[in-house]
Amino acid sequence: MKYLYSLIFALLFLSSCEEPRKLSSTNADNWSKRTVKSALPESLEKGSTFLSIYSQIYMRSEKDEADLTATVSLHNPNLTERIFIDKAIYYNTHGEPIRTYFDKTIYINPMETVQIVIDGVDKAGGTGANFVFDWQINQNGNEPIIEAVMISTYGNQNISFVTTGKKIK
Repeated sequence: MKYLYSLIFALLFLSSCEEPRKLSSTNADNWSKRTVKSALPESLEKGSTFLSIYSQIYMRSEKDEADLTATVSLHNPNLTERIFIDKAIYYNTHGEPIRTYFDKTIYINPMETVQIVIDGVDKAGGTGANFVFDWQINQNGNEPIIEAVMISTYGNQNISFVTTGKKIK
């Protein structure tokens, strides 16, 4: 029995020494493949979208939080024209910027969707995180549709909901 406890302790110790897991959407290589390489026309219309994100929510009290995975979807609703996203900044509950996913303009092809995933283990955003996306579109084009789906499962309990971005000035 003594050896069994030693083995369990050793396994627990070794598993706690694992290197921290890399977050899935923070790899710059993912975004560099989409970087616009040439100058964009001056005639493009510019805008910004605010999107609420909940990487955690309160369950029964302020002391009981549930961690959520958020999938942020950047949709291009245009049939024939690209849209361009200049910057994606993630802010925490206190309004402090946590990370910039990209700050070089990327493109999204017609009818394409690009995602950013906030992993369930990423608690940096807290209960009131948000994004601001700066974008450019052709004068007669449709603005990007930006949404997030938050989801989590705890035993038999499932939590899921959606937020939709709002254009800001």
